Amino acid sequence: MLLPARRKPRRRKLNNIFIKSDGLVVIVKYIKNVFKRSPLKLVAVIFFLCLFLPAGYSQEEWVPRDAYVSASIGEPRVLVPFLADDTSSSSICSLVYNGLTKVDKDLNIVGSLAKKWDITDEGLTITFYLHEGVKWHDGEPFTADDVLFTYRAMLDPKVGCPYISNFIDIKDIVVVDPYTIQFKYKRPYAPALLKFGMGIIPKHLFKDIKDIRKSVYARSPIGTGPYTFSIWKSGQYIILEANPDYFEHAPGVERYVFRIIPDQAVQFLELVSEGIDAMDLNPYQFRIRSNTKEFAERIEKYSYLAHAYTYIGFNMKDPLFKDKKVRQALNYAIDRKEIIDAVLLGLGEVCTGPFLKGSPYYDDEIAGYEYDPQKAALFLRNAGWKDSDGDGILEKGGEKFIIKLVTNQGNQVREDVATIVQRQWAKLGIKVDIQVVAWAAFLDQFVNKKNFQAVILGWTLPIDPDSYTVWHSDSTREGGLNFISYSDARVDELIELGRREFDIDKRKRIYRQIHAIISEDAPYAFLFFPYATPAINKRFKGIEPAPAGIGYNFIDWYVPEDEVKYRF
Repeated sequence: MLLPARRKPRRRKLNNIFIKSDGLVVIVKYIKNVFKRSPLKLVAVIFFLCLFLPAGYSQEEWVPRDAYVSASIGEPRVLVPFLADDTSSSSICSLVYNGLTKVDKDLNIVGSLAKKWDITDEGLTITFYLHEGVKWHDGEPFTADDVLFTYRAMLDPKVGCPYISNFIDIKDIVVVDPYTIQFKYKRPYAPALLKFGMGIIPKHLFKDIKDIRKSVYARSPIGTGPYTFSIWKSGQYIILEANPDYFEHAPGVERYVFRIIPDQAVQFLELVSEGIDAMDLNPYQFRIRSNTKEFAERIEKYSYLAHAYTYIGFNMKDPLFKDKKVRQALNYAIDRKEIIDAVLLGLGEVCTGPFLKGSPYYDDEIAGYEYDPQKAALFLRNAGWKDSDGDGILEKGGEKFIIKLVTNQGNQVREDVATIVQRQWAKLGIKVDIQVVAWAAFLDQFVNKKNFQAVILGWTLPIDPDSYTVWHSDSTREGGLNFISYSDARVDELIELGRREFDIDKRKRIYRQIHAIISEDAPYAFLFFPYATPAINKRFKGIEPAPAGIGYNFIDWYVPEDEVKYRF
């Protein structure tokens, strides 16, 4: 897979300066021409450059080197950006494709394929001006026709895009010229610029394909991004290669290897033995296993509140969860502090609702469900659940209170949460059967088919609070992300209102109402916001933690020549 082999020092041209990657500047073409009749002056100038230029520029050229080997518990399912609804697929798509916009390190919206834009007609028209000279990985030029094709595909109900609700207010799309495209809206849509971060696909390759999800490019993508697709060996790894012609600049890391390792314990062993370069540590690994001198010498650990939360979702179509008092009782019966202390080892904070903690839209005044087993028992009695036969399990109408709780294999935190919740609910007379399933089967056979009673999962949170895709009743359709089938007319109304409102204070009030209603309805047991705890080999430089995390500037990461591990 990775082939360590001796390589001669590279000698490449950069802006008329010839540089050896393991030596000083040996020729400055322009200076040589100017001073060809004054050799003493030439020597003086070169001496000055060697003395005063920063070491990074005088000794090393920006040359893609080495390989970054990451690990994931789950294999990607589809490498088409607007069909990628799992973390693994989205991670690969973000390296292969570009959207019109993106967010910078401070979570500001900036241009990607679009160099600038205008918003006119009171927010109803957005005109994007695209970068010229951008190429697809097969060498074809990127134009506005690709953008038009992508958005028409997303808006086609037959394609089954899970993010279609982000674009349903688009009334018309007009290609003004090859590098200018205009989107016209039926009504203002506040998060529009952020949603235009969706990756663009090439028209010339997809135009004759009837089923995009099953196309050859769903497993061998061709984009405009910083990395080009090389190989996908199912169940083992995906390899990407640096795009030397990337329109921003060539990535500093030559090869990106995405290994599928379904167990975090095995990932950790691979990390310490240098079989992989990075992983997301679980709390025990972060606090205990990595707390050694040898680990600290070679691997850097990071910790920050993740833009994500973990929850237990109740299938609202299941008769067991029809009664709100039952859902509330289950919430009161969970000791979240015990979970954070015992499972996360303190690396988390209690979550009470579906928005980013610390944002204006998350209401810290909402208490949620503090641990209260007495209140939980009372709610269950009032709902008609009693242990009539003395076997320790509640029943109602002859039916035992038994919940099948499903989560995915390879995530130790979720498995441990399931065990603790099983014990806590058992105190009330509720029997819990835990089922742990491989990631792909978990999504395909349980989540997508709504074939579950309760699931432990997590959501990554965008910076905009628009929650249509997860909480609006329209998203309960097949392929939608509201797979628990939650439906509330007032929440639908507020979600739609929030999408039209540009005033921050008014949006704040709208989304805090949503927070309050969903918390009261308890379709989820919101558990915690975890801390992100990535660990990365120290030979990678250029990592700059910021509000956006650490991966936002991956193309700027690099490995110094004398620390390169893999050579190609």
